[in-house]
Amino acid sequence: MAGHSKWAKLKHTKGKTDTQKSKLFSKLVKIISIELKAAKGDKTAPGVRTAIEKAKAANMPNDNIDRALAKSEEKELEKVVYEAYGPGGCAVIIEGYTDSRNRTVQELKHLLSQHGGSIATPGAAMWAFQKNAEGVLEPLSPIELSDEDAQKMADLSDALEEHDDVSEIYTSAA
Repeated sequence: MAGHSKWAKLKHTKGKTDTQKSKLFSKLVKIISIELKAAKGDKTAPGVRTAIEKAKAANMPNDNIDRALAKSEEKELEKVVYEAYGPGGCAVIIEGYTDSRNRTVQELKHLLSQHGGSIATPGAAMWAFQKNAEGVLEPLSPIELSDEDAQKMADLSDALEEHDDVSEIYTSAA
């Protein structure tokens, strides 16, 4: 039969999965880099080993892990925490790793403005959260959002999760 090919069917599916893997792998590389920097180059430190185990659990090839370890010694990544207000006035804490604070903050400002949010000054949104025993932020008093604001918040969360520099998002929305 002319015009039929298995590759023609597979290329779209493969393109989606490859994009998802690429995003996941780039986040894992950043985590490995940060942990290696925190361990001052000690590749046997517990944090580095945990990051490598996470990468292996995500089926990241050993070559990629080795490149990440070698690359992290030359590239300076730093942990950043941004505070913002989302749709409906809910507080949002955005944690991530970046090599350029200025670029990241501008990109986050743009994403927030597209989805009805705004960046806040340090300390302006952190008051709405407390750390639990595992060190995870939990809202002190969750805010109930309208259906429209809840949809905007869901869209904002999706957009932030797709950003390469963002690793965790905490919100006070119920």
